[in-house]
Amino acid sequence: MKLIRFGSIGAEKPGVQLENGTRLDVSEFISDYTEDFFGGDGIEKLSDWLEKNERNCPVVSEDVRLGSPLVRPSKIVCVGLNYAKHAAESGMAIPKEPVLFFKATSAIVGPNDDVIIPKNSEKTDWEVELAVVIGKKASYVEEKDALDHVAGYVLHNDYSERAFQIEKEGQWCKGKGCDTFAPLGPFIATADEIKDPNNLNLWLKLNGEKIQDSNTSDFIFNIQEVVSYISQFMTLLPGDIISTGTPSGVGLGFNPPKYLKAGDVVELGIEGLGSSKQLAKAY
Repeated sequence: MKLIRFGSIGAEKPGVQLENGTRLDVSEFISDYTEDFFGGDGIEKLSDWLEKNERNCPVVSEDVRLGSPLVRPSKIVCVGLNYAKHAAESGMAIPKEPVLFFKATSAIVGPNDDVIIPKNSEKTDWEVELAVVIGKKASYVEEKDALDHVAGYVLHNDYSERAFQIEKEGQWCKGKGCDTFAPLGPFIATADEIKDPNNLNLWLKLNGEKIQDSNTSDFIFNIQEVVSYISQFMTLLPGDIISTGTPSGVGLGFNPPKYLKAGDVVELGIEGLGSSKQLAKAY
């Protein structure tokens, strides 16, 4: 199943996208895609309900805005330097264990909303990433059980302001949590739709030119390892997001570096998870 949320900012409603691309309003069944939904067998219950009620669901027009496909979660945990070539282009050693940082949940926006270049920014960068949505509370999970805790997967652009991230004192979060820096979607594909999350093509274009083009088989730490590892240090709650890192091709890695400017268009996609597009605008 593909979960969507649609409507104006702050007034999104839950829906599903069918295999033929038709979008249906399911707000008669569920008020929203929340922690309670993911943690309370909501996906299974929604699937059962749809079998009986799909024909009666209102169709959502294609011109209606898509929001983030889930309500703001308790946290976004990101894995840094999880592709060897990206570590190299960043001038950093391949990590011996996952590098973790948090991204502000206030950065979440819809998949095709504008990305706002922050005030005083000169180094806003892009990062296509596969994100995991947690479905069952996870604490001290073993790798062999990790996928049992996954509700689904979603496309994420982990926008980053490199000067804020690297040149200022302290942790990376300064360059990761700016408003609009976490477009999610267009949909969450439930776990049963993605047969092998560790073997998915992903790509990103800047103004029509493909500059990121890789596969999650190049992970340093795969999905099972990442979910298990993070759960050793914190409890992952239903609806929480783990963003699994980006391949090479980010602006920081160009010589000279290449960063977003107002008017640029970023398009990205992952096999089985659709695509998104953001227009860069100045603060």
